Amino acid sequence: MSTLTIDHVSRWFGNVVAVNDITMTISPGVTGLLGPNGAGKSTLISMMGGFLAPSTGSVSLDGRPTWRNEKIYEHLGIVPEREGMYDFLTGREFVVANAELHGLGKKAAQRALATVEMEYAQDRKISTYSKGMRQRVKMASALVHEPSVLLLDEPFNGMDPRQRMQLMELLRTMGDEGRTVLFSSHILEEVEQLASHIEVVVAGRHAASGDFRRIRRLMTDRPHRYLVRSSDDRALAAVLIADPSTAGIEVDLEEGALRIQAVDFGRFTTLLPRIAREHGIRLLTVSPSDESLESVFSYLVAA
Repeated sequence: MSTLTIDHVSRWFGNVVAVNDITMTISPGVTGLLGPNGAGKSTLISMMGGFLAPSTGSVSLDGRPTWRNEKIYEHLGIVPEREGMYDFLTGREFVVANAELHGLGKKAAQRALATVEMEYAQDRKISTYSKGMRQRVKMASALVHEPSVLLLDEPFNGMDPRQRMQLMELLRTMGDEGRTVLFSSHILEEVEQLASHIEVVVAGRHAASGDFRRIRRLMTDRPHRYLVRSSDDRALAAVLIADPSTAGIEVDLEEGALRIQAVDFGRFTTLLPRIAREHGIRLLTVSPSDESLESVFSYLVAA
């Protein structure tokens, strides 16, 4: 049972702050590190894995610092997003080389390849592998010494649905065994399916923490903005503004539409079609105008 502790960690590159005063604890089980691209997830994982020194604060594994401490790799496996692989090797040669770095033999490498179901392609050169196959052989090399802690940076990128299901099941099993598994993703649905605990990072800051129900609730309860076009925008606005589910309505003459801020998501989504029907107004367009991950997560940061 191993625990990663991130204590008031910041990391900057020149004038760019990649990670800003983050504190969190990664305990046994499966944890999802969720955030939009460029949020600082990879930088954070690099510091957890001992590849990057914090500018301030500390990262430790079971009380021992990860930076400049090669002993942690006896217990730690990492699957980076970047592919620093030797394409001229076969999959088996690559995993065997990693096994030998840990003082292990071909049997350990074979077991790891079987775990990720890559035996069928183990004698092909990595240069011939698809993105999903490369991900799985990286996974095998990280698992070769059966680590108690596994860090994965966007591990599902490039995988087909079957490969994703296999990897999810493998990570779920590892979490159930008491290992500490952390994976990063910018896709909420991936994290919901797999993680028992979620840490949300936005623009280098720690935005939220909890199980997926709490994170979903935080996202759903935030103000929602909609772009609405109808057969009579002014009449629709006059009725909607009187209801407490809306906090503001702006008539956008350039777009020929209403920009509506809804503060009660559930009430507004049932109110809008009912009002339109009762007043004989046709709804031509109803679309969320702030549904990108960046806007959703930015709300969490400001909350």
